[in-house]
Amino acid sequence: MGIRALIADDSAFMRKVISDMLSSDDEIEIVGTAQDGEEALRKVKELSPDVVTLDIEMPRMDGLTSLAYIMVEHPVPVVMLSAMNKREADVVIKSLKYGAVDFIPKPSGVISLDIEDIKGEILAKVKMAARTRVKRAKLLLPRPRFVQPSVRSRGRKEVAVIGASTGGPQALTYVLSHLPGSIPLRFLVVQHMPSTFTASLAEHLSWQCSLEVKEAEDGETIRPGLVLIAPGDYHMIVKGSDEEKVRLIQTPKVHGVRPSVDVTMKSAAEVYGRKVLGVILTGMGEDGTQGAKVIKERGGEIIAEDKSSCVVFGMPRAAIDSGYVDKVVALSHIPREIMQTA
Repeated sequence: MGIRALIADDSAFMRKVISDMLSSDDEIEIVGTAQDGEEALRKVKELSPDVVTLDIEMPRMDGLTSLAYIMVEHPVPVVMLSAMNKREADVVIKSLKYGAVDFIPKPSGVISLDIEDIKGEILAKVKMAARTRVKRAKLLLPRPRFVQPSVRSRGRKEVAVIGASTGGPQALTYVLSHLPGSIPLRFLVVQHMPSTFTASLAEHLSWQCSLEVKEAEDGETIRPGLVLIAPGDYHMIVKGSDEEKVRLIQTPKVHGVRPSVDVTMKSAAEVYGRKVLGVILTGMGEDGTQGAKVIKERGGEIIAEDKSSCVVFGMPRAAIDSGYVDKVVALSHIPREIMQTA
């Protein structure tokens, strides 16, 4: 039995070219086309194709939104095929997070006259995707309003510094999406990630969370309910007395990374003292241990993720072994622990 494919692209020319390209393979049958995300979603439900190629930039409903709804309502293997009008990092992080099997950039813009140059890649990835078993996604569509549970507050914390590395984007998504937008804490997040990805990570987290999330800018004011993500290749430090701000600096790497969790934790402890909560999530290495030491010396508190939920139990283990950690809890319990300090 052949592979039944659905093509979604707002360009009639591209729909024809991609359809002809795929149907030239005896294993693939084109069962339908769609000119926008809404039509793609409707035809996925009507036709139950084995695989969908989905453009990113489309009218009425864009490809990423359509992908999210497809993976929640009628999961099917999807290959994203786009002109890359947005940065590659943004598209890759979002589409793969939402459940796409793979991603192929059009070689020369929205109307790629030279798309035949990548015919082999498209055919191979469409066939591979069609053989992939996909799961129903658990995305927030639309994002529900979070109701804060009744918890006993330990109080007195004003800023939470969260550090992560390998496995961090998923862990950060879970933690931040389970916190209410009304929480009075300020959040500084350090995720080991190249500079081309941190803005996309911030945008993804903003879409998933009730909190305001953004990539930090130099001189930006730190305020309650705001999550600032350290940009890749910059250490993020806290400066100020009456009105605290973040500064972005390119001093030498620490533990071979920039941004470093240690750098941000130490500077936050110097400004906020005992009002700092440090949270160390999954990741390789020992970044965060020295920062935890300074936070503890200033009277703050440290939470580390338990081995049972870590992708890599490196950073939490190093901090725990140092003796500076107050609580070790699984990822599912960390939002509650954070709320108890607010």
